[in-house]
Amino acid sequence: MCLAAAITACDRADDTPSLRVEVIATRPHDTQSFTEGLEIDGDTLYESTGLSGLSDIRASTLDGAHEFARAELAAPLFGEGITRAGDLLWQLTYRDGIALARDPKTLAELRRTTYEGEGWGLCTRGERIVMSNGGDTLTFRDRNTFAPTGTITLTSHRGSRLNELDCAPDGSVYANAWPTDTILHIDPETGAVLHTIDASALYPRAERLPGADVLNGIAAVPGTDHFLLTGKKWPTTYEVRFTPA
Repeated sequence: MCLAAAITACDRADDTPSLRVEVIATRPHDTQSFTEGLEIDGDTLYESTGLSGLSDIRASTLDGAHEFARAELAAPLFGEGITRAGDLLWQLTYRDGIALARDPKTLAELRRTTYEGEGWGLCTRGERIVMSNGGDTLTFRDRNTFAPTGTITLTSHRGSRLNELDCAPDGSVYANAWPTDTILHIDPETGAVLHTIDASALYPRAERLPGADVLNGIAAVPGTDHFLLTGKKWPTTYEVRFTPA
């Protein structure tokens, strides 16, 4: 029997190149933040949190030291992935089928639209939004209307449960693979998994505080080859780079 946690094809060994995580710096992270989305736009860090009745979205300085906007989601909405797309900041909900379009500066809700299935991760790649729904397929959406415009399914690592996403400057997509601490580096044009990244050593499960959950936050730092990584109720955000294993 193929185990889902293996996040690889059942019929062959995984020969995908691997990368390792090199920690550059650390900073505090709110241990009450059940992180579902993380994105950097310019010098603004956005974070979306989950759990019904406890979900919100926050905007802060890039170092996280100064929060200048926050908006709460009324229960039963469960916040999920976020992405800045032009003049809008989109936020998913988990099983509510609702996407919220927000003002990127104030985080005020501007309008809502609906979608089929679950909402997990979001990122923006050029003129299209990339969305995950907890499966091994990525859905592309119009960044203004949120209407679906196509899909791509992974050509390996079938059965992966793609969660929080980051659209990197080079056009590739990084995806947290729930419920592991592994990140998949994906070519969204072909569905090929370019690399696997084991981030389990950042905050080992045996050392986690009560309530802390899996890795689920990745955001490219503009102008660098660095990324921010954190997790659900983690005490730390890590600035890292990915290097050959």
